[in-house]
Amino acid sequence: MSIKANDFVLEVEGLTVSFDGFTAVNDLSFYVNEGEIRVIIGPNGAGKTTVLDLICGRTQATKGSIKFRGKELTRMKEHEIVHTGVGRKFQNPSIYEDLTVFENLEISYPRGRSVFGALAFKRDKEVIREVEATAETIFLKNDLDKQAGLLSHGQKQWLEIGMLLIQKPDLLMLDEPVAGMSVAERKKTADLLNRITEGRSVLVVEHDMQFVEDIAHRVTVMHQGKVLSEGSMTRVKNDPKVIEVYLGH
Repeated sequence: MSIKANDFVLEVEGLTVSFDGFTAVNDLSFYVNEGEIRVIIGPNGAGKTTVLDLICGRTQATKGSIKFRGKELTRMKEHEIVHTGVGRKFQNPSIYEDLTVFENLEISYPRGRSVFGALAFKRDKEVIREVEATAETIFLKNDLDKQAGLLSHGQKQWLEIGMLLIQKPDLLMLDEPVAGMSVAERKKTADLLNRITEGRSVLVVEHDMQFVEDIAHRVTVMHQGKVLSEGSMTRVKNDPKVIEVYLGH
C-alpha cells in the first residue's frame, strides 16, 4: 500500500536539539501512520524521552519540524499542543492520590479542564457514562470508589492512561508504561494498547523487549540521537547494527 504524505498523523523531519553543545537529538526523521503503535527503543542516552519532550512542547527544538495532522507543533506552547489532540504520559504516574478513581477520571474529562468549564461542570449522565466506560477499558471498573493512592503501581499506570484516554487524544505518547509492573500487568497493558488504537495512534518509549514484541506495529531504534534502524520487530532484531549497539548488551 502506498502512503500519501497527508496520511501520516505525525511527521518528524530533521529534528535536532542541543543542550550546552551536546546534541541530544540529531537530524531525526520518522513518520507515524493513523492507528499505528510505534515503539522507540534504544540504549540509555539515545534521546528517546527527549523526542517525546519535543513533540509535546516541553523542550524547544533547535531546528527541524514536527507536524501533527499537518499542524506545525514546534511553534506551539504545551497546552496548545494538548488541544490539538496530543496526550502524554510520563514515566512516573501523576494521579491525584487523595481522590477516588472516579474523581481522577472525572477531573480529566475535557469539559472540566478550563476555568469556565470547571465552574460550569456538572456530573451529568454523559460524564458518568464516559467515566464508567473508561474505567472498564483500563481494568478499574470495580475500583471506581477506591482512593487512587491505594491502587497497585500497575493500576496507577492504567489510571493515568485512562485520564488521557477520556480526553480522546488522536496521538497518545507513553514513556515506559510497563516499568515496575508484574508480568500479568504487562500482558494486560499490551492488551489495553492493542485495543485503544482504534481511531488513534500510539507512540511508546520502552525497554521491555517482550512488551515491545506484543504491541509494536513498527519499531524505531535510536542511537546517539539518530535513527539506527526502523521496521518490524523481526527486522530490527536481526539488524546487525542493532545487535551490536543494543540487543547484544
